[in-house]
Amino acid sequence: MAVRVLLGTYTVTIPDFLTILGGGTVDAAPAASFIVMEDKLPHAVLGALAGLAFGTAGAVFQLLLRNPLASPDVIGISASASLGAIASAAFFGAAGLGLAAGGLIGAGLAAVAVFLLSVSGRAASGPGAGEAVGGRFILTGLGISVLAIAVTNYLLSRMSVYQAADAAIWLTGSLGASSWQRIGLTGAALIALLPLLALLSRPLHAMAVGEELAAGLGVPVTAVRWLGIGLATALAAVAVSMTGPIAFVAFVSGPVARRLVGGGHTLVGSALVGAILVVLADFTAANLIPGGRLPVGVITGLIGAPVLLWLVAGEHKERT
Repeated sequence: MAVRVLLGTYTVTIPDFLTILGGGTVDAAPAASFIVMEDKLPHAVLGALAGLAFGTAGAVFQLLLRNPLASPDVIGISASASLGAIASAAFFGAAGLGLAAGGLIGAGLAAVAVFLLSVSGRAASGPGAGEAVGGRFILTGLGISVLAIAVTNYLLSRMSVYQAADAAIWLTGSLGASSWQRIGLTGAALIALLPLLALLSRPLHAMAVGEELAAGLGVPVTAVRWLGIGLATALAAVAVSMTGPIAFVAFVSGPVARRLVGGGHTLVGSALVGAILVVLADFTAANLIPGGRLPVGVITGLIGAPVLLWLVAGEHKERT
C-alpha cells in the first residue's frame, strides 16, 4: 500500500503523507491533500480489501471443493454479478453504488441457483463427498456463467454507446470508482464475514487433510462445507460488486500462497497474496501509460495468465 500511495507519477514524501493524514496541508503542494485522500489512498485501501476478499474466497472454494479450478471466476459468481450490475444499469439507469447493488444481487441469485442444483443426490453430503460436490458445483457454475455472459452481452448490445463504455470498464474490473463510502461498506462486510470464517478455521484445516479424518474428529463435514462455501460466496460477491470482476485474483492467490509457504492450505496467506496482487496491479495500471489509467483487471489478467501456466507446469512436474 505504501508503494501505491507514495510513489507513481505523483510522488509524496513520508513527512508530507503524515501531515495530510493528520488533517494538515502541504504548503509547497496544495493539491497533494486531494490527490492522496481522494485518489491514491482510496485506491490502495479498496484494492487491498477487495484483494483480501478475493484471495480468501478463492482459497476456501479450492479447499472445500477439493479442486484447484474452483474460484468465483469459474463457478459463475463473477459473471452473474456482472449480469446483475449491467441489468441494473440497462433497466433502471443505475450507476455508482446502484451498480454495486445490482452486482451483489446477481451474485447472490447465482450462488443460490448453483447451490440448489448441486446439492441433489447422495453425493452431496457426508465425508468424502468433497470431490463429487466440487465437480458438480463447478460444472453447474460453468453453465450459469456461460448463460450470464450471453445475457450480459445481449444487454450491452442494447445499451447506448456511453452506457456500454462505462459498463465495459466495470466488467474489466476497476478501482476507478474508489471512495471512502465504498471502503466503509466493504470494510463492514469483511468485519461481519471474516470472524465467521475464522470460527471455521480448525474444521477447514481438518477437512484439508481429509474429510474422513475430519469426520472421525467430530467435524460436521457437510455443514462446514456448505457454510464455508456460503461465506466464500458472500466475500466474492461483495468484492465483485464494489470493483467489478477483477480477473484471476481469486484463482491464483491460493496456489501462490501454498507455494510460498511450502504446501498446505493457508487462508491468511491467500488473503495477503490477493491484497498485494490487486494493489500492485492497480499501481501498475495507474502508471504504465503516462496521462492514462488502465482498468486494474487488465493488469491482473496479464499477470494471472503466466502465473497460472507456471502453477500448472509446476504441478505437472511434481506428478511426474
